[in-house]
Amino acid sequence: MRTVYVNGDYLPETEAKVSVFDRGFLMADGVYEVTSVLGGKLVDFDGHAVRLERSLSELDMACPISKEDLLDVHRELVRLNDLDEGLIYLQITRGAPKDRDFAFPDPKTTPCTVVLFSQSKPGLSDSPAAKTGIKVISIDDIRWGRRDIKTVQLLYPSMGKMMAKKAGADDAWMVQDGFVTEGTSNNAYIVKGNKIITRVLSTDILHGITRAAVLRFAREAQMEVEERNFTIDEAKEADEAFITSASTFVMPVVEIDGVALGDGTPGRVAPRLREIYLDESRKAAV
Repeated sequence: MRTVYVNGDYLPETEAKVSVFDRGFLMADGVYEVTSVLGGKLVDFDGHAVRLERSLSELDMACPISKEDLLDVHRELVRLNDLDEGLIYLQITRGAPKDRDFAFPDPKTTPCTVVLFSQSKPGLSDSPAAKTGIKVISIDDIRWGRRDIKTVQLLYPSMGKMMAKKAGADDAWMVQDGFVTEGTSNNAYIVKGNKIITRVLSTDILHGITRAAVLRFAREAQMEVEERNFTIDEAKEADEAFITSASTFVMPVVEIDGVALGDGTPGRVAPRLREIYLDESRKAAV
């Protein structure tokens, strides 16, 4: 049985509870982060901690736990759950006032709710999908306008995943004003020639921690990177494509809306970037 963390306590998952008045439950008024674990160590923890503070700040919430204490909690959950490969999920909400109200509660009397739990995923770094690639479909992006804040408002991304599943695909790329924004839980890229193309950072997409690391490694490896919008039609004509996220690392995309990219197998860029990312992440993991 997993041990989870709730507001300062480590508890068996069956005993972990939050209030029915918690604003994360009632209003999706909260943010989250997911940090991958490789070899019992945390990948890109600093990046996730910095983005967490930014997300909270954008929602006018003060971070209720220091970065140092947060690291301690992550490490303790890894230890208590004997986690070798997997994920640590963190969620902070605006807390549980005494009743439901659209107005924010006074933070002096309503403390934030802090929850963390582990997810064991043996073989996370050796996913079979990374060798065969995944298929994506395109869907309209109808989310709210602040995708740069990592909130727990994940209904439409969940619906997008189900649309993909129904279509016999693995994921969906969302399209706004004719251009790809991102995947349902990942950043999206295409490769043409020797150039990696991905959407520029803005409020339209999540500022991926894995994205930042992968683009840095790509440039260090003398790969050309261009940050600009691209269309689904352009993506279908690309040599290859891929996604990045904390849970998939670098994952090749081999089909978009039923159109195979290249010969329908992973190209050379995505597998190489995955290899570099995993090697460098293991070295830097804490």
